[in-house]
Amino acid sequence: MIDLRSDTVTKPTPPMREAMMAAEVGDDVFGEDPTVNRLQENVAALLGKEAGLFMVSGSMSNQVAVKTHTQPGDEVILDREAHIGVYECGTPAAFSGVMLATIPGKNGFFTAEEAELAVRPLNEHHPRTRLVSIENTHNRAGGTICPLELIEGVHAVSAGHGLAMHLDGARLWNASVATGIPLKTYASRFDSVSVCFSKGLGAPVGSMLVGTREFISKAHRFRKMFGGGMRQAGVLAAAAQYAVDHHIDRLADDHKNARRFAESVAGLPGIRIDLDTVQTNIVLIRLSGAKWTAVEAVSRLKERGLLVIATGPDRLRAVFHLDVSAGQTDAAVESFRRVF
Repeated sequence: MIDLRSDTVTKPTPPMREAMMAAEVGDDVFGEDPTVNRLQENVAALLGKEAGLFMVSGSMSNQVAVKTHTQPGDEVILDREAHIGVYECGTPAAFSGVMLATIPGKNGFFTAEEAELAVRPLNEHHPRTRLVSIENTHNRAGGTICPLELIEGVHAVSAGHGLAMHLDGARLWNASVATGIPLKTYASRFDSVSVCFSKGLGAPVGSMLVGTREFISKAHRFRKMFGGGMRQAGVLAAAAQYAVDHHIDRLADDHKNARRFAESVAGLPGIRIDLDTVQTNIVLIRLSGAKWTAVEAVSRLKERGLLVIATGPDRLRAVFHLDVSAGQTDAAVESFRRVF
């Protein structure tokens, strides 16, 4: 079975498992796990920040960031399709007591002008705008990459209003590999950044939140509050460190496979793919006049050995990753041809 449902389905490679078995460990709640500590220092340095905090998941990393930046009654500006608002269980409201001001951006991103309009005027009747969040790459938009000039423009607006900025960079590795722009450059305009190890990098568990030492110290308490305190977590941190050391550059293979797949199936009857949005490892497929609904197509493709997911009544998603070879990509194309 070829699994294109998500890059979260990747499995640890044999060398990664060896690194996990050999990891030196301690009690991370006491700050005594040397493997976790090294990972936090290394990833913070990669992103040009002072400190990092190892998290169980990207959702936890994002939500701890929201909690750390805000007070109940505040408001967060973000894209309407952002992961924080769509896929994280209403946690901004449940855990942080904040509202979300969503902007219907283009390809997952909003402009400085749109951000300016979303900032609440200072008035006792309104929630206080406190945080602006950008997701890069953008999941629901198809792995699209946020342009640096857009980030600069939104940052200027945020700075002008005294707002903090958070980067949901779960797949920031993909953006950096696709563009050649260093991770530090993408992260430089943000007060906090979240990155994931358990997607395209292939680690089994983990995410990292980075920022200033003061910010991370405060976030440490909220991680504990959210149930994220871990003990001998070095076995997980070792997998994440191996992924960072060995699996970043190979993301280019995933991007190449995604592009070849998209170009090969785009002309099939009833299938529409905006090739301009196929910038990294995610392909969004619209069914327009197709003989199957998205749910029916998922079932038909599964019968031919291919797993994808339906993200709407007429929308499929295919994600390319560590466990999908070029040959399997060609086989996935053939499954689409037979079904459509």
